[in-house]
Amino acid sequence: MKKLFNILVYLTCLTFVFCQNVTEVDSTSIMSFTDKVFFKFHLDTEIDSYKATTDNNPDLHINTNNQYKFVISVDYDFFGASIGFSPKFIPGNNDNDLKGESSFSDYSFRFFPGKWIQKIQYKKTLGYYIENTHDFIPNWIENEDAYIQLSDFKTTYWGGATSYIFNPDFSLKNVIYNSEWQRKSSGSFIPSISYGYLRLSSTSGGVKSYENNFEVKLSPSYYYTLVVHKNWFTSLEISPAVALRFTKEGKSNSSTTNTYTRVPFSINGGLQIGYSSEKIIFGAKCNLESNYYNESHQTHITNDIIFTTVYLGIRLTPPKAVKKIFDKAHKKTGI
Repeated sequence: MKKLFNILVYLTCLTFVFCQNVTEVDSTSIMSFTDKVFFKFHLDTEIDSYKATTDNNPDLHINTNNQYKFVISVDYDFFGASIGFSPKFIPGNNDNDLKGESSFSDYSFRFFPGKWIQKIQYKKTLGYYIENTHDFIPNWIENEDAYIQLSDFKTTYWGGATSYIFNPDFSLKNVIYNSEWQRKSSGSFIPSISYGYLRLSSTSGGVKSYENNFEVKLSPSYYYTLVVHKNWFTSLEISPAVALRFTKEGKSNSSTTNTYTRVPFSINGGLQIGYSSEKIIFGAKCNLESNYYNESHQTHITNDIIFTTVYLGIRLTPPKAVKKIFDKAHKKTGI
């Protein structure tokens, strides 16, 4: 956590040093493309991983056998949608003999009414393995012996997030969804509240164990986009967060359940470099995320994620039928 914080502080300072030396390139802060359909494809290295630390036993590192995830998204007017999956033909996603098989699917929808952004998401992952198998099996040989596999371990998530953009000259859609063009350097404080239901389950010896979590999280985030040259930009984001999580766990062969209330803390950050124009946008970004909470007096759970993303997007004229549907929606809703 300390190392991650130091990295984010360094990136923040570096970006604001640049800000003092860059001349603004255009008087128009944001170029919106609500009349265009925006298609984007991105590939990222995000891995769903967990780490449990106890006082009396070795740490437990749990990962999925999905090193790369592919996402297709489309945005038009005030609506957007994305589909994510892990292609099996990509090396790093198919080490099934050693790590077991993992599957991943991610569906999200988003709406952009004014300064608000509303997101709804469903995500499911099945099949994990214990990365530090050598701590549990003597004489285990990496790349030769199979890892301890948790093929029935599954995580399912339903949730959403609501964000508000305070600065009208800042485009969050340029940073997160890449569907707008930020033409003048700007930043904004963007508070967000997210809420979701996460279910973890596994089966062993015919007995199913489960953990149901409902969480509400508040994130006072800050974003800044620096226009380096006419079409080139770099963006920085930092978001500490605190949450309230209600947990219920049990087993299928018992009517006894345990309930907990936890207060997880997290810090997220990202750095992005991209190119944008009226027709296309492409770039790459690095995200860092660290989550922490106490499971008990002896156990501490952390979920650390560091991943990179490369993306390419193109803006096209929408079909007339699609435009008519959205025009009608505007008249009825007043959005």
